[in-house]
Amino acid sequence: MSDTMRAVEVPEPGASFELVELAVPAPDTTEVRVEIDACGVCHSDAYAKTGGYPGLSYPRIPGHEIVGRVDAVGSDVEMWTEGDRVGAGWHAGHCFVCEACRRGEFQQCENEEIHGVTIDGGYAEYATINAEVLARVPSELDAVDAAPLLCAGVTTYNALRHTDARAGDLVAVQGIGGLGHLGVQYACQAGFETVAISRGTDKKEYAFELGADHFVDTEAEDAANALSELGGATAILATAPNAAAISSIVPGLGMDGEVVVVGVPDEPIEVSGATLVGTRGSVRGWASGHARDSQDALEFSALRDITPEVEVYDLTEVSDAYNRMMENEVRFRAVLEP
Repeated sequence: MSDTMRAVEVPEPGASFELVELAVPAPDTTEVRVEIDACGVCHSDAYAKTGGYPGLSYPRIPGHEIVGRVDAVGSDVEMWTEGDRVGAGWHAGHCFVCEACRRGEFQQCENEEIHGVTIDGGYAEYATINAEVLARVPSELDAVDAAPLLCAGVTTYNALRHTDARAGDLVAVQGIGGLGHLGVQYACQAGFETVAISRGTDKKEYAFELGADHFVDTEAEDAANALSELGGATAILATAPNAAAISSIVPGLGMDGEVVVVGVPDEPIEVSGATLVGTRGSVRGWASGHARDSQDALEFSALRDITPEVEVYDLTEVSDAYNRMMENEVRFRAVLEP
């Protein structure tokens, strides 16, 4: 093994990516070192690229969809051994003492660390990772397929399973993109009557291939009316970050239905109080998950053969991968192979 590694750094907010040669990091007593096989490129990597997160320090290695194998273990780590196949997502550590942590809601930690944002991430050949935030990656999943499941996957899977929807209920997925194409698969495989909602018909056949039972083209019909005609949605997973589109779909909820927002728009979502009162409906958000959530998502994905559609890039092509992702040209997730 070499003493150095390739890595992609952001030297300062707004700067171009730089491919650099760095010393291979050594794990602390509570960390493991992971030899990285794949790392997804996500819209949230813009926090590191642009400096859009408070209190960041630079240079910073982005990336929070990390899959690889443990190749060194800290002295206090007992649950992982060299050779274990592991993954790590957005959540990089928690404080254990804030109110959220005391209630076991580690992903809501007030002082959480974030891979590729507050600490170095996976745009590299190696990374040191807190042992407590690792998920075990099933052998059935290819590393390139597993990486996006540690962000887009766990976010959509976890959001759906925390709704009140049960097998046979009507569940809609708004947006068939990086999040939505996984959301449709999870909804279908969970036994929901699944509605795919998209603008135009370009993704209609693809949505049915993913398992959708119904397709709604918002250019041709009102999505809320379409859902109401089907009996009203128990849950709507809002994956496309368009405030107007999310607002317009709320009236499609059935009794006690809920809209769960995972694609975050820049503008406020406007909701009619009368609509919410009339259906006892709700609109809420959901943020990814902790290590066990990620492992659950990976295991369910392996069990039901759920995989993302990806484009693969070398570290030297990071700018192309990031720019295509930011311009919504990637179909549907970009992944780096160091």
